[in-house]
Amino acid sequence: MATVTLHQFPYSHFNEKVRWALAHKQIVHERKSYLPGPHIPAIRKLSGQTATPVLAWNDQVITGSAAIIEFLEKQVPKPALFPTDAAEREKALDLCRWLDEEVGPANRTVLFAELIDDANYMTGMFSNGRPLPVRWLYRFTFPMARGLIASANGVNPDNLERCLRITATALDRIADAVEPTGYLVGNSFTVADLTAAALFAPLAAPDHPDMARPRPVPPGVQSVIEQYSNHPTVRWVNSMYEHHRP
Repeated sequence: MATVTLHQFPYSHFNEKVRWALAHKQIVHERKSYLPGPHIPAIRKLSGQTATPVLAWNDQVITGSAAIIEFLEKQVPKPALFPTDAAEREKALDLCRWLDEEVGPANRTVLFAELIDDANYMTGMFSNGRPLPVRWLYRFTFPMARGLIASANGVNPDNLERCLRITATALDRIADAVEPTGYLVGNSFTVADLTAAALFAPLAAPDHPDMARPRPVPPGVQSVIEQYSNHPTVRWVNSMYEHHRP
């Protein structure tokens, strides 16, 4: 049996894609969670770059959620996430590329625009479960890192407006794309459904242990969630979590 470790941020929707794929394929693994910012030296040493998720599979290191899921599909083909039909597979992967490149980053910016101004909640969320001295230190140093975090997540007025437009358009596109079967491609759950549901999870706020935020949720974040709560795509995301997220 392979030794598998997921190097991750908790609550991150790109990391959630990999958590979901590992759970879907029932792959036994360990998780090593990092504090955003202080993670950089360790992740760079491990993978040669600084982004999560990173998967260590025995002596192999794979970076990026899309590459990790493709790797997992080869290592553990069943239950499959990629459609067997070539046309359906290409459709699913096209949707995933669009979601990864445009929608996921936009959703992250929309949420971080609210989180960034609530230092207590944001640092508490990412340091949850750590020793108290670590949590105190992370909170103390946050003001010095705030500008870098905002820049890394695209939090500025012009980009926020762009991300709000992308998010609104993407919600409508997913709602229109869902087949009569309830899935994005064909008549069964695929990587397209997993990717869309995971990347919209920060706005849908599904009741799942891997994505449920600490409570009480700040009013600004709650307002964003409520803004989208009645959209058909958000209801579909929560249905995907209910029926397909182990």
